[in-house]
Amino acid sequence: MTKIKIMTDSSVQLTPEEIEKYNITVIPLSIMIDDHTYTDGVDISRHEFVLKMMKAKELPKTSQPPIGRIVETIKKLTADGSDVIGIFIGKALSGTVIAAKQAVELTGTADKVHLIDSQITDRAEGFQVLTAARDIAKGKGVKEILAHVEQIQKSEKLRMMIVNLENIVKGGRLGPVSGKIASFLNIRIELQMPDGKLIVAKKGRGKKFTRAFDERVLADIAANKGKVSEVGISYVSAGETAPENLLEFKRRIEEIDSTIDVLVRETSPAIATHAGLDAYAVLYYTE
Repeated sequence: MTKIKIMTDSSVQLTPEEIEKYNITVIPLSIMIDDHTYTDGVDISRHEFVLKMMKAKELPKTSQPPIGRIVETIKKLTADGSDVIGIFIGKALSGTVIAAKQAVELTGTADKVHLIDSQITDRAEGFQVLTAARDIAKGKGVKEILAHVEQIQKSEKLRMMIVNLENIVKGGRLGPVSGKIASFLNIRIELQMPDGKLIVAKKGRGKKFTRAFDERVLADIAANKGKVSEVGISYVSAGETAPENLLEFKRRIEEIDSTIDVLVRETSPAIATHAGLDAYAVLYYTE
């Protein structure tokens, strides 16, 4: 039986234990902070990035991995005849999956490398990676795995609370809309990514809006009790540990259903640079 391997990018939210357990290859994105370039997860950690971002003169820039790095990765993974499933950050956020397609063409491995635009990022991208990894461990074939990942992708939800709009306005991710929203005092926004498109779902003022956001998310998870088995809470913080309000959010999810696996971790530079300080996202799927 042909061996199947997995590759993804460093915007994904996976624990070191998950990466090691399933032998997942993570291709790092590049980060530029005040004219200095870093390799995500190699010479800068997620927390180090946030601290440097806070002191940076300009908004940091993240970019897709060099195509040469992707080519090298593909050659290495397919050298023994293995099939490779590549799951990457949504193309609305990064050109990584497009670069991966070019790398496949350059290496002539279209019959061996199967690429997926996750249409999302962070732990939701991680859910797709873990779905594929678990299916490989069960001995499933490529077609069956790809179909299962697509099924998970269709049911995934990303709900992100942006507390400070400065970075997202500077980054231009939401175009002129974000600038108009930012002109209002103490405005916060909820972002979602339906069908791979980043949108402003709701907007409001202050902590009251954030509390309402939390309650909406909890109500949706409760409404899908028994169908939600995993939840990711990813955040941007200057603190060395997870914010207490997010640990409390985790506890409330577990009160709804104690069987839900909730992971609370810092998000990647690719997300943090646009989301800004104190932003957080809740990511889950139904099955």
